[in-house]
Amino acid sequence: MAIENNEFSAEPVKENQLVSWPKVAAVSMMVSFSLPVFITGLEVSNGLTVEGTIYAFIIGTIIITLFGCVMGVIGTKTRANSYMLVRVAFGDKGAGIVNLAFAISLIGWFGVNIDLFSDAINRLLLQLFDMSFPSWIIEVCAGLCMIITTIFGFSAINILASLMAPILAIVTYLLMSATFENSSVMEILATEKQATMSIGDGVSAITGAIIIGAIILPDITRFVKHWSGAVYSVICSYTIVALVVMIAAALAGISTGLSEILDVMLALGVGFSAFGIVIAGSWILNSLNLYSAVLSIGATFPKLNSKMVTIVIGLAGVGAAFLNILDVFITFLSILAVIF
Repeated sequence: MAIENNEFSAEPVKENQLVSWPKVAAVSMMVSFSLPVFITGLEVSNGLTVEGTIYAFIIGTIIITLFGCVMGVIGTKTRANSYMLVRVAFGDKGAGIVNLAFAISLIGWFGVNIDLFSDAINRLLLQLFDMSFPSWIIEVCAGLCMIITTIFGFSAINILASLMAPILAIVTYLLMSATFENSSVMEILATEKQATMSIGDGVSAITGAIIIGAIILPDITRFVKHWSGAVYSVICSYTIVALVVMIAAALAGISTGLSEILDVMLALGVGFSAFGIVIAGSWILNSLNLYSAVLSIGATFPKLNSKMVTIVIGLAGVGAAFLNILDVFITFLSILAVIF
């Protein structure tokens, strides 16, 4: 799919640029296959009883699916990105403020994911190969790869997602398979735990983990040929993939009694598979975060050079990673859920 250099940041997508919905769904599903969603599933299951976890997963998934369907269809119907649509709701001046808020949040997500990426890579390298690298080197290298991908636009993100989505589906299957070899379903469901958070807190964490992706869905669903394709993309991404990923993480965590997703995967003997989640999921997710942040700036300041904006925002995201904002990850998700 060849998309013009401006990525239609300030104008509707043209008819000759439209694609079939599975191509867009591949990008959206990669967001659900990402490390933050695995972590969220594990965090929620650690804080709730088994019954409470099930309720939180179901409620959170329903909320995100409904919200995603609305946003996805709006994107398909209007052919406009999220930041053009904000102008309809808030006017030119109001849109500038809201788009800036979006950009800051996406830069924060970019930093969170690079922070997760470097920490995960180092822990896996240490456990599997008894070696490690300075975190800043990993963060810079990862950031550059994501920046370069984003410079080439949605077409590059789409190709990468189409190649990597099947790999992460296999990784998720391997995690669930290893879990059931370690414990039966009945043993996991019979596990007694003390709840340290409310079901509402669990739902907030789930929606917070995915809400930004749902809000900016028009950025990718505007390329879908028919509005029904946007609905199919949302169902595949949120109702199916996100729910399965969170369930896989929760079951594995309960089975092992561990609270860190990498520790869980290493304990179950799928440490090598973790590299797939960390590298592929983070790469696509952060490229999409950066892509959307660039669109938000482009919609507000259309005269700016998109490549320079991509580089500057990407480097700002790497700088956010240096600040270790991962330390406030769950708080960050909760705040996002409330604000957006």
